Amino acid sequence: MIEIRLEDTAFEQDIRPLVRAFFSIEEMKVTVCNFEEPENVIVSPSDCILSVHNTEFVIDMWFKDDKKRNIRKKFVYDEVEEDRRLYKNELKKVLYHILKEYTGNELPWGTLTGIRPTKIACDYIEEGRTEDEVRRFYHEQYLCGEEKTELSIEIAKKENLLLKEMDYKNGYSIYIGIPFCPTTCLYCSFTSYPIGTYKKKVGEYLKALFKEIDFATTILPHKKLTTVYIGGGTPTALSAEELEMLLEYINLKLPMASVKEFTVEAGRPDSITRDKLKVMKRLGVKRMSINPQTMSDKTLKFIGRMHDSESVRRAFVMAREEGMEDINMDLIVGLPGETVKDTEYTLSEIKKLNPDDLTVHALAIKRAAALKLKLNELSDMIPTDTALQQRLTYEFARENGYEPYYLYRQKNIADNLENVGYARSGKEGLYNILIMEEKHPIIGLGAGSSCKFVFREGNRIERTENVKFVMDYIERIDEMIERKKKFLEEFGEML
Repeated sequence: MIEIRLEDTAFEQDIRPLVRAFFSIEEMKVTVCNFEEPENVIVSPSDCILSVHNTEFVIDMWFKDDKKRNIRKKFVYDEVEEDRRLYKNELKKVLYHILKEYTGNELPWGTLTGIRPTKIACDYIEEGRTEDEVRRFYHEQYLCGEEKTELSIEIAKKENLLLKEMDYKNGYSIYIGIPFCPTTCLYCSFTSYPIGTYKKKVGEYLKALFKEIDFATTILPHKKLTTVYIGGGTPTALSAEELEMLLEYINLKLPMASVKEFTVEAGRPDSITRDKLKVMKRLGVKRMSINPQTMSDKTLKFIGRMHDSESVRRAFVMAREEGMEDINMDLIVGLPGETVKDTEYTLSEIKKLNPDDLTVHALAIKRAAALKLKLNELSDMIPTDTALQQRLTYEFARENGYEPYYLYRQKNIADNLENVGYARSGKEGLYNILIMEEKHPIIGLGAGSSCKFVFREGNRIERTENVKFVMDYIERIDEMIERKKKFLEEFGEML
């Protein structure tokens, strides 16, 4: 057990993930203490106690191991009152050195624990800073390793080039959530419900969704719709007829003439049929995903995919036959029981299919996923060589003409790694860049979706959330619309 004692919770969301990055599978609790009171510094049964004294600028760490070590480091920062961000960085750097000293480990991303580490480089390069300035900032402020720094700069340069071409400042995007799947995967924490159980509710769900789409036609009249992304869940869990209704309604209601990218995340190959592909092609879908995650049949069965690798091959070939010219495939490294040989095999099979882009995820064990509940009994199956597996995907991408173009991280991600999107030139997923770099408003429609309103000056982001449960969404659709309406009435002209 690791116990984190804080004088206040102002920096809890910065301290907790950094400690977690060093002690990924340890239990952890956070308490708020007044260190002036003696009873708050008594020895507890915790194996490790981390105490952060904000007012004294001291970090104490006590380890209940054979040596019963105590490490204390002070940090003095004259500009504390003037710049909260710089204070936070100094605190995290001292904490990093303590944890590094104790564990003997270094983190490839240094003190960077947020989900958008490339956003810093993207913003700085857009401001006109040199690559050396960006490099220095990553190294000095975040102790970021050279490899991850260079990857961030490369991706930021690619993103900025693509952003300029799409005039993102005068646009917005729409995300449409379809919260149904054939089955729920072991690692999944997204808003997703088994289509078999909810089949009779799909019609009601679409009726509510169409009402929200109607409202979306009235928003941000001073901006152009740039991308439309249908995700989930698995949108192709819908029948061909239901999918046709949805796509026709989108084309009828939304201002699609300005759209540069229309994506459907088919995801599960066991949900893809020729009829659905024909509907997608006819109604303007330009980009789709077919996501195997792995090509190991043993692993696919274990994680609850309920399809085999041959289904992936059939779905991919069928999509090409029906004219889909931009197909992404998702992979996950670090799945339970997977070895380096499994990753090598998966990549060899992906090479034969030759997708246009490839997104590689490092397994993240989410609190809401079934995998989290089974973690103790499956601990022996969690790979210890995830970093090597990911290295193989990086080399594969480079060798086969794919370049990295977006990147993000997740909480509890394996080996403190990252998720990277690779693409052939001209096949980059524009929505992925826009959502990650937070460059313009994203309007979320459907159960479990959220709107991300990016203000014109660029330094303020506000969100409005939709409820997650299908029946709540159906019954409360007017409330979901009213939330957005009130926000836009107050702030619409500032977006």
